[in-house]
Amino acid sequence: MRTVLRAGLLGFAAVELVLGVWTLVFPASFYADVPTVDLTPPFSEHLMRDFGGATLGLALVLAAAGIWLERRLVIVALLAYLAFSVPHLMFHVGHLGNASDLEAAVLVVLLAASVVVPALLLTVALRAVEVSPGPPVRR
Repeated sequence: MRTVLRAGLLGFAAVELVLGVWTLVFPASFYADVPTVDLTPPFSEHLMRDFGGATLGLALVLAAAGIWLERRLVIVALLAYLAFSVPHLMFHVGHLGNASDLEAAVLVVLLAASVVVPALLLTVALRAVEVSPGPPVRR
């Protein structure tokens, strides 16, 4: 189970790292070149750069959880990712009008996976006994 958690966490961290750097450094390119991002205009450089920075923060938390596999950190990282991915999926499902059928199908499948996979990893983390429990709590 540790291997599954590590691979999932580091995989999501890698995706968020790429998206975060791209959005932070090249916000206009991210807006123009990622399919469906430009379906809900207008472009805001400020918003895109802020999103890039926040995405990098999420990548850092996911990577730390994947490296250390401390149970509480893993759970918090996955919950943080789901706090982003669930509303992201809900928004896009409600705003598919300007997308082609293919764009809509691909988008919904990818975004649904970005909710289902972390939810499954969270279930694994909550049930796993071999994930490091973390340092003892001092009282």
